[in-house]
Amino acid sequence: MKREDSKPKDRRRPRPAKPENRRRGEVLVAIVNEHRDFAAAKEAGWYRIPVASVEKWLKDRWPPRWLAFYQTKVFGSEGYAVNHYAQVLDIQVVTRHELFPDEPEHEKTHKHYHKLILGALQRLPKPIVSRRWRRIVFIPTTWHKLMTATEINDLFDESPLEDDLWAQFKRLKIVAERQEFVEVKPRFYALDFAVYCTSGKLDVEADGDTWHAVRERIPMDNLRDNDLETGGWRILRFNGHQVREEMGEYCLPTIAENINRLGGLDEERRVVPRHIHLDSTFQMDFFDD
Repeated sequence: MKREDSKPKDRRRPRPAKPENRRRGEVLVAIVNEHRDFAAAKEAGWYRIPVASVEKWLKDRWPPRWLAFYQTKVFGSEGYAVNHYAQVLDIQVVTRHELFPDEPEHEKTHKHYHKLILGALQRLPKPIVSRRWRRIVFIPTTWHKLMTATEINDLFDESPLEDDLWAQFKRLKIVAERQEFVEVKPRFYALDFAVYCTSGKLDVEADGDTWHAVRERIPMDNLRDNDLETGGWRILRFNGHQVREEMGEYCLPTIAENINRLGGLDEERRVVPRHIHLDSTFQMDFFDD
């Protein structure tokens, strides 16, 4: 690894994207919580990401071809939503001093950043909104999902298995948050689906057929599950076969039963919690009790 005070020579120039080509991470949704950063993207045509953040969160989905912006509450009526995107034309590694030459020197002055050179900002046809406050870092996604998403949870591109389960959640109006970051003891964990109920919290995991079968992962999974259980989460794990082949017979009925045992879905601005009921053919039916 390069020293923090060394001058990286890396220069990357991604090829222009063809929107019809799907690649994981071709679009990066990044958080913007300062007007200065949004002005830099809109008026000067660049955005910054710490090199350390890329190495931690994005190393297998880098570089992006497109950048979209999740704006926080400081942007008023445009807050808690993705409203704009731009094509990434070039990526340079620079120091913070090169980004902000007039800034007084401090401990981050010589920190290295990826400077993403952007094309003109474009507005999405419709904002991609977040239904509730949540912790967002980066969301690597695809062009298709960026263009078709209606809410933040539609953007996640972790696995086809999760997409299948999410499609059923949406169809049945099960309110959940995908890749929800929670802090427990004081580690952070990303939950595949966080379902908030009136008397508890449900973590639904769609495990790949090989990922959790790796022996080396068993202690990590045990630590994770124990931490989450201690933090008040009820954990449900489903393998690929259960999601793909037993969705209606086992997976969804099990989720429904646990939601009901926890008092029904706790939906903001709803007076009566919503329970889940199954008919004799295991089709899902929702109504207010």
